[in-house]
Amino acid sequence: MLEEKLAERFGKKPDLNAILFLIGVQEAGIPKKEFTKEEKTDLMHVAVCTILVPGRYYELMWVEDTGWPHFKQLQRMPEMTTDEQEEFLKKYIIRYFEKNKFI
Repeated sequence: MLEEKLAERFGKKPDLNAILFLIGVQEAGIPKKEFTKEEKTDLMHVAVCTILVPGRYYELMWVEDTGWPHFKQLQRMPEMTTDEQEEFLKKYIIRYFEKNKFI
């Protein structure tokens, strides 16, 4: 359902990294522009921290005047295979989009 809505909005089915990137851009409040590889990685980190706040893995500490959020890690993610980690993140992504009334 989520992937279908995103595919409808963006014209193609996004992968997990693309979804995390979109969440990061949304949360950092950065206007549309070209991003460097490092900026994309940083935005994906913002997304991971953001979606894992409800699970008490991270806590939002403060937000810069520019809108860039800073997080404190509260606990490490459990050891998982790559596939397990993807499923774990997908569950939190769905919660994020439900909370923000996208789905």
